[in-house]
Amino acid sequence: MAYHHGDLGSALVEAAVALGREGGPAAITIREATRRVGVSPNAAYRHFPNRAALLDATAAAIQEGLAAAMTDAPERSPLERLHRIGAAYIAFALDEPGWFAVVFFGIRPPDPATTAQAPAFRALTAALDDLVAAGELPATRRDDAAWACWATVHGFAELCLRGPLAGADRAEQTRRGDAAIRAVIAGIRSDAV
Repeated sequence: MAYHHGDLGSALVEAAVALGREGGPAAITIREATRRVGVSPNAAYRHFPNRAALLDATAAAIQEGLAAAMTDAPERSPLERLHRIGAAYIAFALDEPGWFAVVFFGIRPPDPATTAQAPAFRALTAALDDLVAAGELPATRRDDAAWACWATVHGFAELCLRGPLAGADRAEQTRRGDAAIRAVIAGIRSDAV
């Protein structure tokens, strides 16, 4: 991937995205990203003052891809759409563990305010807003529902990547993930909540 008089910042992020896919956040360095695009490390500092800035830009680019995967079927009913978003999140984590690690375990963990602005979280909250508009979820429970849904799919993904389901085959992981998603959706819609 040689760089030729284009947008060096974008080329470095593209290289870092590839590095993250291969080895998670530890694999992303300014030196290696610049080597891949064919420039000196000093050239990168005009765009990224340090590794943390490159990791942040890389995580943002990966988040955009995750959000796109989560929202690929807007014509579905609100409940089906919410289920699809959860399933896509888990599939992303299992298919791209390096990227998943870059987004959530890079230099610093994202804080709640930053998370609320992340494309994937916005996709989730948009789906929940649709549930509220359809009368399937009380508006007063929407914010707590967002965190409950995210905690469920994120936690389930971690169980599959580094926990007791790491050795399970993908069919079992998918089946159990679907059950977890159905359970959290039923829970957020329950009058008992």
